[in-house]
Amino acid sequence: MSLGGEERPEGFRRVAQVLNERGHPHAPLWLEVSARTCAEAADALQVEVGQIAKSVIFKRRADEAAVLVVTSGDRRVDEKKVAAQVGPIGRADAEFVKARTGFSIGGVAPVGHVNPPVVLVDRDLFRFGEIWAAAGHPNGVFRLAPDELVALTGAPVADVVVV
Repeated sequence: MSLGGEERPEGFRRVAQVLNERGHPHAPLWLEVSARTCAEAADALQVEVGQIAKSVIFKRRADEAAVLVVTSGDRRVDEKKVAAQVGPIGRADAEFVKARTGFSIGGVAPVGHVNPPVVLVDRDLFRFGEIWAAAGHPNGVFRLAPDELVALTGAPVADVVVV
């Protein structure tokens, strides 16, 4: 693992800049292996899969806004619960995710989006004192606590996973 630098991809640098500007105590790390999936990230970081803050993007039907749900890597998002919070939603394809967030699937960070999404933070993340989120690229991650995630995103905490 290494700290990011100018040679890193634009999305990673954008996340690093946001974290720095907001005074986040942990700079993003560049993993030497891809962490596109929660299992890959957990293996690389030697943490539980649930400690990976998974970013899932949906498309809100009313206005085509991106809806970002951040949940534990060992949970599955309940689309009906999300829709109850933000209105009817649909699946977002890779092109939509890249256009709206500036990130590719597998590297969607909770901050640093080119167009700010509607964000929900799942309550289950609070099972852990320390979690890891994507930092704008499949090889980028950063450490934080669930309450720091809420502070960084300004998002409400909601129950949006399958029980």
